[in-house]
Amino acid sequence: MASRSSGCSFWPYPIASVARTLAQEELFREPRDWCKRQSEACHFLLQRKFFYIFTCEYCLSHWVTLGMLLLTNFRLLFDDWRGWVMAFFALPFVANAYLNLYARLRVDITQAKTETKKLEKEAKVVSGASE
Repeated sequence: MASRSSGCSFWPYPIASVARTLAQEELFREPRDWCKRQSEACHFLLQRKFFYIFTCEYCLSHWVTLGMLLLTNFRLLFDDWRGWVMAFFALPFVANAYLNLYARLRVDITQAKTETKKLEKEAKVVSGASE
């Protein structure tokens, strides 16, 4: 039982990593741009939704979870279908929490870099004026 519940702290990391890499990173920009165009241009609703999945971190994390569950047969807390359903909803929830924390961290780092550059420019102006 302990090993099944501890999987909820391990599996969201690879799920978040794969979803983030496919949906956001430059490595997959061309296929993602093609999927985005298809999600806007296809005539049928199901086709548009299918291609949209590959452009949305949140949506993709559910499909990555589904693939992971099928590959590993992981169950959360219960050995029957209930454990599979719980894992299907709990793992993307935790993975998306990790993705949101990562995005917030990136915003904070970017903001800190911008503030540092601004302070460096002000220091150069002050030091240049005093000389």
